Amino acid sequence: MTKPISERHVTKAAENMLVDPRNGDIEDDAASPGQRSLLAIAGSLLVEISLPKLLFAWTILLLLPAVLLGLAPLLASAWFSTLSEQLAALTEIGAALVLAAIVAAGWIGWRPLLRIAEINFWSLNALAVQPGYAFVREALRHLAELIAGKNFTPAGRARLRSANSVGAGILLSACAAMIAILAWPASRWAGNWSDLLLLHRLAVPTLANAVVLMAGYLAVASLVWGFADASMPQPLDLTRFDAASAEGRIWRVAHLSDLHVIGEQYGFRIESGRAGPRGNGRLNLILARLAAIHASNPLDHVVVTGDMTDAGRASEWALILEALARHPELAARTILLPGNHDVNIVDRTNPARLDLPFSTGKRLRQIRTLSAMAAVQGERVHVVDANGRPAATLQQALALHRDAIMAVAEFGGLRRVAELHSLFDDQFPMILPPEPEDGLGIAILNSNAKTHFSFTNALGLVSVEQAHRLEAAIGYFPRARWIVALHHHLAEYPMPVKAFSERIGTALINGSWFVRRLAALGDRAVVMHGHRHIDWIGACGGLKIISAPSPVMGATDAAATYFYIHSLTTGQDGRLGLLPPERVEVAGETAD
Repeated sequence: MTKPISERHVTKAAENMLVDPRNGDIEDDAASPGQRSLLAIAGSLLVEISLPKLLFAWTILLLLPAVLLGLAPLLASAWFSTLSEQLAALTEIGAALVLAAIVAAGWIGWRPLLRIAEINFWSLNALAVQPGYAFVREALRHLAELIAGKNFTPAGRARLRSANSVGAGILLSACAAMIAILAWPASRWAGNWSDLLLLHRLAVPTLANAVVLMAGYLAVASLVWGFADASMPQPLDLTRFDAASAEGRIWRVAHLSDLHVIGEQYGFRIESGRAGPRGNGRLNLILARLAAIHASNPLDHVVVTGDMTDAGRASEWALILEALARHPELAARTILLPGNHDVNIVDRTNPARLDLPFSTGKRLRQIRTLSAMAAVQGERVHVVDANGRPAATLQQALALHRDAIMAVAEFGGLRRVAELHSLFDDQFPMILPPEPEDGLGIAILNSNAKTHFSFTNALGLVSVEQAHRLEAAIGYFPRARWIVALHHHLAEYPMPVKAFSERIGTALINGSWFVRRLAALGDRAVVMHGHRHIDWIGACGGLKIISAPSPVMGATDAAATYFYIHSLTTGQDGRLGLLPPERVEVAGETAD
């Protein structure tokens, strides 16, 4: 019979080991910007990446949408050409019948054609155009702040941000106009059906059409974006909190984010690598601390703004649900939402791996996230229907797809994955309705861009459709106050940054646009987010914004961390007041 290994033998064995596996190795730092420079990670990426798969992904995500967009004008012109020819020759009943058939075909087909063109236009916009503008804008801001930022007051820094936005808009508009001019000679906007039979001759014109359309749009849009960004209220530190009134209702909201639970006992997190804490002990400390606080001074909500897991794996979600199950009073008040680590990490040790749009892995991460959210809050939150009305609960909405979800989780397969292609996006925004009607509601958003590459996993975007549904849903509760909860920050905040990588690829690509859309809520709402791993409380005009620190990232095992409990209160004229926050310290795991 084999005898169990004693602790003394384990210690002695560890002393004799050349490499102690409990301390990790270079593989744990493979994708860690905390341990390696982005240049080093990019170098490893080039060595490891599958070039055929990358080419295929570019074809699906960029080339195919460009071809379909560029082909739309030729199809439309061919139809109009045939229609005009039949009108000119309309002398017999046969010609009249042909004309009627052409009109009918056009009437039936123009809507799908327009929809295809629209989808591919916005796909290219989200993948290339808006990120291009955001990159130029943040590059100018970073350069300006490196040169003169230290000498500016907060108001001066805000004016500098406005000037950089205008400069980025003008610079990008000029470049885009030049590209459109260069591509114009190769473009073609009129054709007939015989031309469409020779598709190889249309390859260059269709691509040129797409370039002209997108570049022309960018030339105009970048100017609009630049001047709109410059004229909007810039983010500033919040200088004054509200005061509680004797008759006002107060909601206590614990704000957690970026817990990055990992699936291995001796695992390290992607971003921090071996420089960060090992294992998940801190999660249990955080929940125990919250439970003690709730027992003495009850909480209304526990909002976790994304990145619950480190790589969206099943084992990580299992650990989160088990931890919450040990604190049912907290679980009954918890709201979860997806972060980029929950849905966009393809491989936690290899940033060179790609997911194609129809990959099983991508859909599995989305299913795991929705399943965990349904388990925690599925009976309390409502999904917004096509008309913007909060309708079925999340549990009820997902029950309609239960068999398909279970089939993908059990067997995978392209056909099963394709059946659920819109399931994840259709669930957002979710609404926790206010009780009573002038109470506090929570709008739960998905701010993750559709990336298929671990190296670009952090990109954020709030879709136009989601924003429209959010506005419509909030309109059903005109007297309510709101927490708008999402993962990504809306803009880079007025604090110094050392590296350009801290600016680009992390904030919402269309954050300035989304801030302007939220302006209608004004002082009836606060925005809560995570992603940056740092705490910041500020405002864009009347819109208050709260960034949650990560109580896990950026610390060693022994170091203490913290999070905040925020108190929101009713104010005059429907305002939502923000009281000074309560900072909650979490002791290090090995501290005495």
